[in-house]
Amino acid sequence: QVQLVESGGGLVQAGGSLRLSCVASGRTSSRNVMAWFRQAPGKEREFVARIMWIGLSPEYADSVKGRFTISKDNANNIINLRMNMLKLEDTAVYYCAANGGIFATKEELYDYWGQGTQVTVSS
Repeated sequence: QVQLVESGGGLVQAGGSLRLSCVASGRTSSRNVMAWFRQAPGKEREFVARIMWIGLSPEYADSVKGRFTISKDNANNIINLRMNMLKLEDTAVYYCAANGGIFATKEELYDYWGQGTQVTVSS
């Protein structure tokens, strides 16, 4: 089992920045693919970004490309999501997710999930 705990959400004005963090513990592996998803009110959960502890370059959803940056702290098993130029439509609950090595964007291919952290962007 892999446990994931997110932090860093909050209220920010449009155009502002936030950094989310996800601490992974338990049976983590260098082959894990780590991802961020988000779910806005009334909408389905959607892929935001993904990264591997070792290997392939990060990938992003088109809606956040150029504004969000996913990064990793291998020594401490932390995945960060730096969010710049936030927009009203970025308001959502953000979830950290992990799987055993599938570089995927579909949530059903992720086995482990955090509890989520709320990000609210105001005008």
